[in-house]
Amino acid sequence: MGSDWEGRRKPGEVARAARAERARLTRQLFADQYGVASRRQLYAAGLSRWDVRAEVKAGRWRLTGPQTVSSKTGTLDQRGLWWTAVLEVGSQAALDGVTALQAAGLKGFDEPVLHVSMPKSGRPRSWPGARIHETRRRRPGDLTGAGLPRTRPAIAAVRGALWAVSDRQAALVLVMAVQQRLVKVDALTTAMDDVKRHRRRPLLLTVLRDLRDGAESLGELDFARLCRDAGLPEPDRQVLHDRPHGKAFVDAEWTEYGLIVEIDGIHHAEAPALIADALRQNDLTNNRSTVLRIPVLALRTEPARFVTQIRTALLARGWRGPATSEEVEQTSH
Repeated sequence: MGSDWEGRRKPGEVARAARAERARLTRQLFADQYGVASRRQLYAAGLSRWDVRAEVKAGRWRLTGPQTVSSKTGTLDQRGLWWTAVLEVGSQAALDGVTALQAAGLKGFDEPVLHVSMPKSGRPRSWPGARIHETRRRRPGDLTGAGLPRTRPAIAAVRGALWAVSDRQAALVLVMAVQQRLVKVDALTTAMDDVKRHRRRPLLLTVLRDLRDGAESLGELDFARLCRDAGLPEPDRQVLHDRPHGKAFVDAEWTEYGLIVEIDGIHHAEAPALIADALRQNDLTNNRSTVLRIPVLALRTEPARFVTQIRTALLARGWRGPATSEEVEQTSH
């Protein structure tokens, strides 16, 4: 019956209805994609290239790239820029690495490069400011199901760590993704299973172990070994101190030299831990001990600088350092 009714409609009414439907689809497309659409999407919605050209010429739309158009004549927001990059790079493009984490809600991580991935055979187009990574294999479940094309947080975090400019940045990518509850450690561990050979793999597995264990400290044995390897005297571990409001253990202490080292684990970036740590450090300092704080991630990524600080503090407090070869020879006689 509906078809009979449509058959009785005047040609002008049919044309107006078709235009209204195209306008509705176009508005929805721009709304869903933060003001950006590709020419291919607009043509699929029923517009012709002349329709697109007319909207741009009238100033209602503007070109944002060879393949994309925006319904916003002003500056696009971040998601609009992400949509533009993905649509310009190619139909199979997706945000990846740190950029995909930022799209998922990552805060406080500064990354000037926009990371986009494509399958190896995707034939990506270049786009200013975007670094395109060609992946050998993309499984159907690697991408989120709807909205802005991006890899799932666990895969994005692992790739972001592999693509990071330094070991420190690589560790921070994993830690911040877990701290901000974008991904669970178990999911990261599963995603790491696909990384068979990469120079950063041992570091990332170690960071994941720290995250899984809560990273209360680097580990007493790990830190003691680090000191021995650097020629420092081995500290006492888990020394109990009396405090005005109870007792507390410190991670490592050279009692003879009044030097304490506290290893700040992953959880120390959270406000309650920061307050507790500050109170404890102030109590210890009031008792005339010097306290050095070392983030566990820094010991994983750049231990030499902190070992130098420990050595400097010990020498300033009376430690003579390891015996020279001449001193060893004299004592042997």
